[in-house]
Amino acid sequence: MPFDGIVTRAVTHELNEKMIPGKITKIYQPTETELVFTIRSQGQNHSLLLSIHPVYARMHLTENTYKNPKEPPMFCMLLRKYLSGAVIDSIEQYGMERIVTFSVQSRNEIGDVATRKLVIELMGKHSNVMLVDGEKGHILDSLKHVSISQNRHRTILPGHQYILPPSQNKLDPLEIDSETLIRKLDFNTGKLAMQIVGTLVGFSPFIAKEIVHQAKLGAIETYQEKFADLQKLIKEHHYTPAIYQNGKEDFHVLGVTHTNGEPETFTDTNAMLDAFYSGKAERDRVKQQAKDLYQFIKNEKDKNTRKLKKHEKTLQKADNAVTYQRLGELLTANMHLVKHGDDTATVIDYYDPEQNEITIELNPNKTPSENAQSFFKTYQKLKTSKEKVQTEITKANNEITYFEQLLQQIDTAREADIEEIRDELREEGYLKKQKQGKHKKKPAKPSPEKFISSDGTVILVGKNNKQNEYVTMKLANRDDVWLHTKDIPGSHVIVRSKDPSEETLLEAARLAAYFSRSHQSSSVPVDYTKIRHVKKPNGAKPGFVTYDNQKTLFVTPEKALAEKLKDG
Repeated sequence: MPFDGIVTRAVTHELNEKMIPGKITKIYQPTETELVFTIRSQGQNHSLLLSIHPVYARMHLTENTYKNPKEPPMFCMLLRKYLSGAVIDSIEQYGMERIVTFSVQSRNEIGDVATRKLVIELMGKHSNVMLVDGEKGHILDSLKHVSISQNRHRTILPGHQYILPPSQNKLDPLEIDSETLIRKLDFNTGKLAMQIVGTLVGFSPFIAKEIVHQAKLGAIETYQEKFADLQKLIKEHHYTPAIYQNGKEDFHVLGVTHTNGEPETFTDTNAMLDAFYSGKAERDRVKQQAKDLYQFIKNEKDKNTRKLKKHEKTLQKADNAVTYQRLGELLTANMHLVKHGDDTATVIDYYDPEQNEITIELNPNKTPSENAQSFFKTYQKLKTSKEKVQTEITKANNEITYFEQLLQQIDTAREADIEEIRDELREEGYLKKQKQGKHKKKPAKPSPEKFISSDGTVILVGKNNKQNEYVTMKLANRDDVWLHTKDIPGSHVIVRSKDPSEETLLEAARLAAYFSRSHQSSSVPVDYTKIRHVKKPNGAKPGFVTYDNQKTLFVTPEKALAEKLKDG
């Protein structure tokens, strides 16, 4: 994900246009790695997100809302102390590095104007946000502390002087000409894109590949020309923000031609970044929170898969039960031919149409009668076990289906959904129940996700079994339309209409496909029927239902549709 120096320059340019001058009115810290500022500027409120997430480090305006902790963290409290009500008078990028400084002015305790700097360093796992005294240059505090034992070049702790990260000795792409760049490249060794990355500050592999692609291994003059074209776009802030699909999602602010597929373009860089990162960081947090839960469910599924294989082997053996019955009957019919101590008995097999002889293995320590009884006992044992094993096979298959469904639900879960899945596992006896205090809390109602179709019809989507049961068995009316992927783990989807339009039905089906295990497939079968035809069998697992009178649609899930129809 190329949040490089060029993207940083584009964001900084837009923030200067939209937020200078700007007054900081609110400061929140939703997570350990994210800060959200509400900034009043030019008659509008803007939400600015600063994130030092190790994978999704970024800075941009956002339309998303974030859930804040009840007690603000210490760094958030410090920022509120120094920056609440402060005015941002400049936003500057350091060269073409991913370092941006917000210069802020506010009144100190005695009413004098004080300048402070909020420094944002967007450098992957080394990202940080620091509040620095504008006059003395020392760090007041930082989102992440770095001691001298962690970094010998600089210490990031309150009271220490702020020092820039060590220089990488690269060239500033805005300061050099194309001839200087060409002299730095070795066309004989190849890997020109990586040579460009190693030569120019702020150039990611993604945009370096674009220069090489546009030059198409042409003459040196072609590389000079293509670099000069990009340099001009960067200098003059001529950006074309877009998200590209090329096996994985990528983005950039410069027009890119080396990827396949139609790009999704945006009017500005902030809108593009907000769309690209929307949900990604939360999904990462959910994965971290649900890591132990995911592993537990996977282990339970694997355990039942092993059980199933063992039961199937037992069933194969049980299928031979009738053989032991025949051996017992043949031995009983020929008892007069067998003596105590014989280890075999050769008799005519009257079950065989051709009446061939058969040799029966015997235990010489048993009498002929005891050997016959042993065959009958084995027959009865295998016959009984077959019935039990078939029951166990059904049970194991149901457990595997149940755990596959839970794994799919974790894949699409929000943070709030994870705890509902934990509660369900506790109620089903898979996890230990939590000890309740004196005042037992009333369980909160499940909160399914709400969507609004293109014609204004409400569509509800259950994100876990508790929500599935709630929307299907309690919220939905008898004539509402119910949808679910055919024979594929997924969400229960309810259309709050007894006669939805064809467009709404198709949109609901695509949502059902998107919130299923087949969300990356095409032509996914989705069944739909009226709620009155949906039943939950007695004793069934949470979220399991049977239905009839269904029809089937084949649709292709689409993330963009889910985002478009989402309510709020």
